[in-house]
Amino acid sequence: MRPLRFFLLPLFLGLTLGGCATANPPHKLSEALPANESAFGRSVQAEVARHQGLSGFRLLASSNEAFRARAELIRKAQKSLDLQYYIVHDGLSTRLLVHELLLAADRGVRVRILLDDTASDGQEDVIATLAVHPNVSIRVFNPLHLGRSTGVTRTMGRLFNLSQQHRRMHNKLWLADNSMAIVGGRNLGDAYFDAEPNLNFTDIDLLCAGPVAEQLGHSFDQYWNSALSRPIADFQLDKPGPQELQESRQRLEASLNEAKIKRKALYDHLLTYKTQPQLNDWRSELIWAHGQALWDAPSKVLSDGEPDPSLLMSTQLEPELKGVSKELMLISAYFVPRDTGLEYLTSRADAGVAIFLLTNSLEATDVPAVHGGYMPYRKPLLEHGVKLYEMRRQAGDPSAGSSSGPGSGAGSESSLHSKAIIFDKQKVFIGSFNFDPRSLLWNTEVGVLVDSPELAGYTRKLALEGMAPAISYEARLENGQIVWVTEDNGHLHTVRTEPGGLWRRFNAWMSRTIGLEKML
Repeated sequence: MRPLRFFLLPLFLGLTLGGCATANPPHKLSEALPANESAFGRSVQAEVARHQGLSGFRLLASSNEAFRARAELIRKAQKSLDLQYYIVHDGLSTRLLVHELLLAADRGVRVRILLDDTASDGQEDVIATLAVHPNVSIRVFNPLHLGRSTGVTRTMGRLFNLSQQHRRMHNKLWLADNSMAIVGGRNLGDAYFDAEPNLNFTDIDLLCAGPVAEQLGHSFDQYWNSALSRPIADFQLDKPGPQELQESRQRLEASLNEAKIKRKALYDHLLTYKTQPQLNDWRSELIWAHGQALWDAPSKVLSDGEPDPSLLMSTQLEPELKGVSKELMLISAYFVPRDTGLEYLTSRADAGVAIFLLTNSLEATDVPAVHGGYMPYRKPLLEHGVKLYEMRRQAGDPSAGSSSGPGSGAGSESSLHSKAIIFDKQKVFIGSFNFDPRSLLWNTEVGVLVDSPELAGYTRKLALEGMAPAISYEARLENGQIVWVTEDNGHLHTVRTEPGGLWRRFNAWMSRTIGLEKML
């Protein structure tokens, strides 16, 4: 019989070789470049001056606008581009944005890209090759230091350090010349920009200009310069060089040329940012108001147990939540309030505050386990008068089947991904924060709070559209039991078995049964 060490040696090598290049030397500090160093930044500053130092805001409610805004900001940038993301999926939209980023770097724009480490899984070579460009720097946040060489050892490495590895950087930020920024719920990938034929995430982004954009630049710098952020090259044994970058660019060009022919309709749809740019028109539509960027401290992920409240973005939101007196509207893809959230919501409802929640239905969520964490809170919320709306799968999805009856069990083809809070129709918060323990305690988040009845009104209108009976189920109590009221073919009707199918119900039940709530 071979000794045990014979079998453990390959595993040991896999666990160590992927991380042996990481001695964690201190890296060079880098800061956002002042907005006044570019003509684009100075033009934004001139607008700010005309509006007495306020910041400018515009909702990017459609996926097409969200994509175009990112692409156009790349083309407008003259000095710097700072990107911070949790997920980056390959696809046509991502390749077009990467192509534009490389062209910006070619013309001298400094590009800094900060990714959550899980975004690099299986893509380290590609990502590291982009960083070969002299004007492109890429770092990963809260990296796994052991076991990066294979999918199996990477998974085991995270399991061996689960207390830290489940804590991720969930921030989404796009910043051009430290003067205009995009925050919201969208990651990068075709599903977030309606470019994936079988999947779509309904989302909201906020275009920001002026002082708030500069505040977001400070947030990026905190994460970028954190000891938790490491250059992607630190984890490469075989460093790519200029030749690999050139070959990668050639493959990128070839794939885009192929898409231009084989996926012409989608290609032309996405490329409207070139033929019909809109950023200048959007700038004329900005709502000027007081705004504040909010973000978690990067060190939040290092806490033993629950983080100190001083590190949490939710602590910064607390005065607004406590100050609500008339109406509170929550839009959250994942909603698990825990006992403290339940107490807050029911007490406000008992005090006469009208509370509305829009989240995913079981049939629409992309994470049924999270729905299991939400289910126990529905009845007590309804008993106190909280209005609950659960978004259905998008109408017209041919794979959805009958969404109104029991037993519909196929995987979700559309899902609410928005995150927003509207306070008394006066203020609105838009960012990456879900109303659940994961956003509150474990992941880091970023967002913007705006004091503007006009912007709050636009966001509220979107929320009400999402709560319409043809789009969402309204959960109600009937004889002590939860039922779902919805509309099909212009007629309201009541569903008495939770829509979502047996497999999804089993996943939700299992999550609830084994007590995963705190991790959701």
